[in-house]
Amino acid sequence: MTERRAAWARLSSAVRFSSEWFEVRRDDAIRPDGSRTSYDHVVAPSAVTVLAVRADGHVAVTRQWIYVHGQIQWRLPAGGIEPGDADPAAAARRELAEETGVHAETWTPLGAIHCADSFTNHRDHAFLATGLTEGRACLEAGEADLELHWLPFARVLDLVLAGELPHAGSTFAVLTARVRGLAE
Repeated sequence: MTERRAAWARLSSAVRFSSEWFEVRRDDAIRPDGSRTSYDHVVAPSAVTVLAVRADGHVAVTRQWIYVHGQIQWRLPAGGIEPGDADPAAAARRELAEETGVHAETWTPLGAIHCADSFTNHRDHAFLATGLTEGRACLEAGEADLELHWLPFARVLDLVLAGELPHAGSTFAVLTARVRGLAE
């Protein structure tokens, strides 16, 4: 049985701020109950997160300063989908290679997570990468402090459960792989 619900209707949309990373929009809209509203939201490109697991069960985890949170954080290799990327999988391959120097033989999509509903359309696509070959990273200027660590999967899971790996895409990838029995 399919339930039909009234939808929001966008009447207009105006860019309030725009940068190379995102834009802030104000939409005039009609709510499902028929009332009018203004709705401010951030439009941002999608991103990818990679759970790269070596044959010995160790996971590639990065540690770096995250400017908007004002602290050093653990996270899986991740980054934005760029215009030249054919699809999220291509972006995941590129990001893993750039941040860690790692290339993977096998890629398994884990799904996508909406990172801050009601505030932004930002979506993070997660992938499991296995059959790894290690190489040399090619870090961008903003990643100069990025450190690569290889931690046992159980330790990464402990970081998630302790709230010490707060990046939404990273947490989603680790928990999804664990629940599906793809990583131990």
